Amino acid sequence: MSPDQGTPLTLCRVVRLGLSWTRDSERKHHSNQVVTSDFGSPKAGMLSGSSDSSQQDVPRDLAQQPQRGGNGLVSAVAATPLSPIVEVAVTCVGTPSASGYLIDITEIDHACRDLVAPILRASLIDELTSGEPTDLRGVLRHAAQALRSTLSAPLASIELRQSPYRRATFECAASSHQTQQRDTPMTGTFILSETFEFAAAHRLHLASQSDAENRELFGKCNNPNGHGHNYRIEVSVEATSKIDGHASLDYGAIERIVDAEIMARFDHKHLNVDCPEFATLNPSVEHIAMVCHGLLAPRFAEAGGRLRWVEVWETGKTSCRYPA
Repeated sequence: MSPDQGTPLTLCRVVRLGLSWTRDSERKHHSNQVVTSDFGSPKAGMLSGSSDSSQQDVPRDLAQQPQRGGNGLVSAVAATPLSPIVEVAVTCVGTPSASGYLIDITEIDHACRDLVAPILRASLIDELTSGEPTDLRGVLRHAAQALRSTLSAPLASIELRQSPYRRATFECAASSHQTQQRDTPMTGTFILSETFEFAAAHRLHLASQSDAENRELFGKCNNPNGHGHNYRIEVSVEATSKIDGHASLDYGAIERIVDAEIMARFDHKHLNVDCPEFATLNPSVEHIAMVCHGLLAPRFAEAGGRLRWVEVWETGKTSCRYPA
């Protein structure tokens, strides 16, 4: 059976980038004069107005071809011993050509190494030397703009994975898929995701059922004294408003809200005994995810964000995302 060639699909490529930083690169970085705003217009240390689109808006000293890493599993860019190594996930959307390719993945690799790595490195230098937090929304939008001007397939999103438990995503608006023109403003949605861990005990038990029926239904999870899990919860929050051009929500705000609404309530507690949220609600992973969403959604809305979903892992093999 031949596939439907007219239905769009997405292709994701993950590239690891070492963000090497030296005193010499810092000195050169601060010798540049052009400055850009948070949404990809000219910023400190960035070039603009170059006729070479691959060099536009790239730090002047970083616009040279980066040295290729010797182990692509570690980093596509050569990394010094203590340089941060991040993952960048680039997703393109469209229909494959006759070759079966939507885009040659080496094209994405080269664009990340030549364009995205310098943008991230310049932002890291700015943060380290100025002490001011990076406007991550602006950085990812800037990187998306650079990728869109270079890649032969429409860009759907770029995601920066700073650790297994923290990532930031810029999802390009659908209108941005229709053009690769660099002078068209890049619009999209900025999303922050972070994972937390809490330890709690629970017992799966339905008061409406007999003890025998509960044992039959829940097995060992119906142990009268309960049992424990190291739960993990990931929250994914869309920054829906901004202050002075910056995203109103950052990781610090997410951590404060989750600490107050989830950790303080559930960490090192027996959910059935200590938590009124589960006094009459069976604390399955499904119900835990729903309760956590209900607690977090209004707090994130007050902070200028929109909670897209929460995902709770009961074990490494079982999780529930709410809403689907």
